[in-house]
Order: sequence, then structure tokens, then C-alpha cells
Amino acid sequence: MSTILIVDDDPRFRKQARDVLAADGFVVIGEAADGASGLEAAHTLQPDFVLLDVGLPDMEGFEVARALAANGQPPWVVLTSTRDARAYGRRLTNGHSLGFIPKERISGAAIRALVDQP
Repeated sequence: MSTILIVDDDPRFRKQARDVLAADGFVVIGEAADGASGLEAAHTLQPDFVLLDVGLPDMEGFEVARALAANGQPPWVVLTSTRDARAYGRRLTNGHSLGFIPKERISGAAIRALVDQP
């Protein structure tokens, strides 16, 4: 089983993602509502994955992903948003995340598919 931390400012989305991912075999080990608490939780909990909203109230998800990547053995980061991936352009391919999944398509299978990409 894989562990995952959900970082998103919307409590309804966090609950929905928690339910979907738990049903798909992930162990949701924590949640955070902003970037700073997400970084702290990732450091403390050491998840395998971080599901990370791009638009957080205190910093962009891109900044959080960059900070996570700078710490030794970083978790796999999956960025998410209600906005289309095209809105972020090349920022999604900066190497600090495993990939991007729109919020309405979050599932364990979608996350595992990112891991299995060549």
C-alpha cells in the first residue's frame, strides 16, 4: 500500500479525495490546507505521495513541490487543480512533480498511471 498526503485548501475536496484514494488502496496519512502546513506534514509524515493543489492560499503548489524536491528523498508529487493543465504551460514539466491530474479525475489508478509512465 502507498501512503499519501493531501494538500488542498478546500475541505470538501480533501474529503472527496481521501474517500476515493482510500477506496483505491492508498493510505491517506494526513491532510493540510496550505503550503506551509503541507511542507511540515510531508517532513513529519514522510508520505510516498503528495497530492498537491496548485492554487494554495499562502504559496503556489509549484513552490511547495520545489521545496519538497530539495529535501533528500522527496515524495512523489502529483499536482492537481480545477483549471486545465494548459493554463500552467511549461511550469508542469519543471521536474519537481510526477505529473498533473485534474481534480475531477483524481483516482488511485490515475496516480499509479503517472508512476508507470516511461
